[in-house]
Amino acid sequence: MHFVDAKGILSAQNGMNIYRGCTHGCIYCDSRSRCYGIQHPFEDVEVKQNAPELLEKALRSKRKKCMIGTGSMCDPYMHCEEQLQLTRRCLEIIDAYEFGLAIQTKSDRILRDMDILKSINQKAKCVVQMTLTTYDEELCKILEPHVSTTKQRFKALERFRDEGIPTVVWLSPILPYINDTRENLEGILDYCIWAKVQGIICFGMGVTLREGDREYYYAALDKHFPGLKEQYQRKFGYAYQVDSERNSELMAIFHETCEKHGIIHDVDECFQYLHELPERYEQIGLF
Repeated sequence: MHFVDAKGILSAQNGMNIYRGCTHGCIYCDSRSRCYGIQHPFEDVEVKQNAPELLEKALRSKRKKCMIGTGSMCDPYMHCEEQLQLTRRCLEIIDAYEFGLAIQTKSDRILRDMDILKSINQKAKCVVQMTLTTYDEELCKILEPHVSTTKQRFKALERFRDEGIPTVVWLSPILPYINDTRENLEGILDYCIWAKVQGIICFGMGVTLREGDREYYYAALDKHFPGLKEQYQRKFGYAYQVDSERNSELMAIFHETCEKHGIIHDVDECFQYLHELPERYEQIGLF
């Protein structure tokens, strides 16, 4: 990893990335795509060492409380966070200024910061987002080799349920010919039902591939699923959107199951839930 002093930390949509790059090694990672302009090797994580100072300055100047998002591009709980604790320091600032938080990760390292997440949720609103793609634990270790397994993430979701912190699951990506099965989908949905997640974000049963990401993914297919790369190339060519042949069948199961169990499953409704900070929280912060 290497350290930089960033010029800013919050996007126009109040999202932040403390790190750039990742060490989790997920074979399908869209953040590897060249369009994001990461100039350094992806595993050589860039650390925005002044992120806490920038965040405090930004929150101090805001006139209205809002939800702060993190984790959409690079995981805030990758391996280096254990020592650096920059994510924790930023959470402490969000808590101190009584802003809301929508945080996304694939790692149960987030449980380390349960105390701050509970405090944020009491003062404002905290939503923890977990990505779940693969119910089978051995397959998960191939697709997402250096991160908490799906079962470990499910156990984390249970902990948040028990602590009264709402959760949202990202069901993405579903890889054609690999985990696009009914058994996989139903296993993940069972986890979501048991953990009482608020919502599940799913754009469809498939994966997106573009320059940078595609090459890494195809190399992983050659290593772990010989012959599958050629099948992808014949079927999809250089398409960005790579949909499972079972998309319609699986999406029907997804929507029906969510409807039955009262889980938000419309993408726009999920994002609205993540972004809205109820007014009553803002009022509490004034007194």
